Amino acid sequence: MELNRDTIRKIRGLIVFTALVIVCLWKHEMVFDILGFVFGILFPFILGGAIAFVLNVPMSFIERHLFPEERREKSKGMKKLARPVSMLIVLFAVIAVIGLVMFVVLPQLASTFAGLGKSIQAFIPQVQEWADQLFHNNDEIMNWVNSLEFDWNKIMNAVIDFFRNGAGSVLNSTLTAARSIVSGLTTFFISFVFAVYILLQKEKLSVQAKKVLFAFARKGRAEATLEVLALTYNTFSSFLTGQCVEAVILGSMFVVTMTILKLPYALLVGILIAFTALIPIFGAFIGCVVGAFLIFMVDPVKALIFIVMFLVLQQIEGNLIYPHVVGSSVGLPSIWVLAAVTIGGNLLGIVGMLIFIPLVSVVYALFREIVYLKLKQRKISPEEIV
Repeated sequence: MELNRDTIRKIRGLIVFTALVIVCLWKHEMVFDILGFVFGILFPFILGGAIAFVLNVPMSFIERHLFPEERREKSKGMKKLARPVSMLIVLFAVIAVIGLVMFVVLPQLASTFAGLGKSIQAFIPQVQEWADQLFHNNDEIMNWVNSLEFDWNKIMNAVIDFFRNGAGSVLNSTLTAARSIVSGLTTFFISFVFAVYILLQKEKLSVQAKKVLFAFARKGRAEATLEVLALTYNTFSSFLTGQCVEAVILGSMFVVTMTILKLPYALLVGILIAFTALIPIFGAFIGCVVGAFLIFMVDPVKALIFIVMFLVLQQIEGNLIYPHVVGSSVGLPSIWVLAAVTIGGNLLGIVGMLIFIPLVSVVYALFREIVYLKLKQRKISPEEIV
């Protein structure tokens, strides 16, 4: 091998990279501490970027439809007001949703749990009566059923003791709790201000980022990076929009249908299913289980009606609504959607489920493009392979 300047530079880079890997493996605890420290510093800005990404989807939609580009080009005043007005509308909508949760859902949820104790206390004698009819010949089962007791006050005292003693190890003083709250609010405020700045200056920031990218990377790699980022943004925004619209439609269907059928907790269960429906594949079933349990404590027959209603609405949603609202926005086959949800859930929980579907979709689209390019280079048509 000829030792020219490029070869020596590559060897030097390989040696430096190998040395860094060895040092990281040897001093891994110190490396993790440094990474944690850096992440703690950058976390407000990462969170701000995530907030800006989420809010940019509805803001762009409002700006595009409420202030069309033709009208913005004709009027300078409208061009200046389009972005701030669109952002204010989105912020008011977010505040309205938070207010709905705080002043409608939480009070109803509190009253539900307050009455849940009485429902369980009234339900236990019914269980004992049914068990007496079914297992009156089995003394062991009858003894266990008759020993069932429910004391709501004891349960609440146990919960209070847990937060007083168990949680006390984490929040061992009022000062620590106050410091955590202040730190969290400060982080959120910095993130929110950063997100607002990104939304108001996104075109300018985009141009600056492109200049940096083309300054430090070759033109071909810079263009490829921009294509990957554009594909990632389109996939994530389409998935986010589709999931939110589909969740609102599904929750509204449950509220209306449960109200018509006079099932209890219609608003609470509808909102719960709307939120859990954001989790792909399994989310709505989580809401179904919780809703069926709440209704079962009131009337087991109505709980059975709710389960049948859920299965019917789920079929309507899965076969008619979801394909038209979400459609092929992520462009991912069903088997890979299931794999993405499973892997994302195991790694990052609910957030992983939401992130991994568009992420795997981007990887799938890029890999498909590479495969088609390789086939084209070998003069093989994809249609010929069956």
